[in-house]
Amino acid sequence: MAKLRFELVTPQRIVYAADDVDMVVAPGADGELGILPNHTPLLAALGIGELRVRKGAEEESFAVHGGYLEVLRNKAIVMASVAERAAEIDLARAGEARERAERRYRERSEGLDMARLQAALRRSRVRLKVARRRRRRPSMEIEGSGG
Repeated sequence: MAKLRFELVTPQRIVYAADDVDMVVAPGADGELGILPNHTPLLAALGIGELRVRKGAEEESFAVHGGYLEVLRNKAIVMASVAERAAEIDLARAGEARERAERRYRERSEGLDMARLQAALRRSRVRLKVARRRRRRPSMEIEGSGG
């Protein structure tokens, strides 16, 4: 069965080293993108959301905040502005960040940049979703993944 080579990088580090996977589901700027082996070449902007990588029966989740996805010759590379593995997310800190953003959103003080606040709220909600998903299922290690 064909496999897809996948890598997830940020300006700071390699979050997921090149490995053969079965599927990648990425948060495109206009909706989710499902990438399977032999996908047509693609370059797409990413939004804020959950990125999932499936290898066999296992799935790993990442919080991704913007960037690009490139698919070419059975290789998918995500170049994200920010990307975190589910295991790296501090659930308590993520919850506090969401509460702060929600409180600021409710207060709507004068001069508040609503677009930035809405993005912060979306980022905090995605981080919580990804972190909670990890805690609901057993830990997984994918050979060849690194960071």
